Amino acid sequence: MVIKNEDINREIRKTGILLRTISPLHKKGFQLFASPLSNVFFSAFDLKKFGCEKLIVKNGEREIKICVLHGKKTAGKRVGILWLHGGGYVLGGGEMVGMTFARKLLQNTNCTLIAPDYTLSAKKPYPAALADCWVALKWAEKNRERLGIQYEKFIVGGESAGGGLAAALCIYTRDRGCSCIGLQIPLYPMLDDRPTASSVNNDAPVWNTKANETAWQIYLGKDYRSPTLPPYAAPARETNYKNLPAAISFVGSIEPFYCETVAYFENLKKAGVATELMVVPGAYHAFDMIVPHAAISRAAQNFVLEHVREYLKTQENESADSAKACP
Repeated sequence: MVIKNEDINREIRKTGILLRTISPLHKKGFQLFASPLSNVFFSAFDLKKFGCEKLIVKNGEREIKICVLHGKKTAGKRVGILWLHGGGYVLGGGEMVGMTFARKLLQNTNCTLIAPDYTLSAKKPYPAALADCWVALKWAEKNRERLGIQYEKFIVGGESAGGGLAAALCIYTRDRGCSCIGLQIPLYPMLDDRPTASSVNNDAPVWNTKANETAWQIYLGKDYRSPTLPPYAAPARETNYKNLPAAISFVGSIEPFYCETVAYFENLKKAGVATELMVVPGAYHAFDMIVPHAAISRAAQNFVLEHVREYLKTQENESADSAKACP
């Protein structure tokens, strides 16, 4: 899927061309070198306006940092949101919520948002990151009263690798008999380590084939493209999509994750799961973060926000008996 400059949406084209020229993300050495530095960099983000509280959560030998933030809206019941940052599983930090779609949720919903600083793959490969997200979800559920969470079911979301982790966590919790997640928001998610029509020979800005293959190799190690890889590692490997949470997302038409995102949502829909997916023509990976004021970015964000509001309205009177706790 070779991307020409004219294939890029005009609103975000100049920025995309520049990023395609200078980005070093396709180099394994850079991803490994930048991994710990990126975590330190994002940890310095100022999230005081959302009353950010940074805590250390322990579960056995596992210890993770989480950021707890509170939405500005106060009307109605408060929903719990677990938001998982992007970065190809190898880069980033929990404080990235200050620059992602999570910021829109904090500004427009009555929520408590939990952002875990999950283990990056350069430090430990799969399943470390997923295990951290599971610990964070169980902690949030156990502490819902302290956190002021009133909705019985959580929203779980994230962008890119965070979207992949969100999808994986939904499958994992379902398989463990837990129904505490009511909605998933996997934005342009990183779901499939195998080649797809849009991930092969893709030279789009920000995230391309080489960057994608490199990140998956670091995350999965010797199990990269293994035929027995479980869906908890790469959610596109799932074959049973029944009883998964409703899903909302958007994805650009020229980015590597386009095909796997569309396939994931089609499989959910076939299994009877409520879905809403917006395809943004000519948009590359993470366009909404990189060019947030572009009309296409605002349209995509508003699309998800509107459906989140609809979801919250329908769930406002849910019964306390409707959600099974995490074991």
